[in-house]
Amino acid sequence: MIPRGRAAAFVLLSALFASFDIVAGQEPPRSGEPLHVAPAAREAISRIRSPYCPGEMLEVCPSSGGAMLRDSIQAMAEAGMSADSIVERVIRQYGEEWRAEPLAKGMGLWAWLLPPLALLGGVGVVGVILARRRRNGEPGRLEADPGSGVAPQDEARLKQAMKEMDEAEEPAF
Repeated sequence: MIPRGRAAAFVLLSALFASFDIVAGQEPPRSGEPLHVAPAAREAISRIRSPYCPGEMLEVCPSSGGAMLRDSIQAMAEAGMSADSIVERVIRQYGEEWRAEPLAKGMGLWAWLLPPLALLGGVGVVGVILARRRRNGEPGRLEADPGSGVAPQDEARLKQAMKEMDEAEEPAF
């Protein structure tokens, strides 16, 4: 049996050493996770969406299936497989829809090219519309003259009405 003072000292020292890991930025491992993740495994896991938690990346999937897949990827990396070959093997097993980013070839190339082309096309359409307006002499919304198209006698009546309205609103101190 351990004397009471020694048990308390042991618990205190254990807590102290555990806090050193946390203070040093080394988060203690969660249960079920390996102490060391191979760089190839870390890269492969970051490039795969989880087949067990739709809409989430594999690296944040909390399900047991996701944990088992991460463990098998870790084992493949420890066996010497590269991140690219691990990703391709997982994609062959689960399907192309679990790839986090499309390939830059074949149909996946459209996913890389279409957004910038659509943006350039939109900028071009706006440029053409603005150039036509300027060429045709159409005023833009900000350039519109509020007094244009008003007959001179109507403009004089409008100015008189505005003057009367300003005088009626003056405070009497």
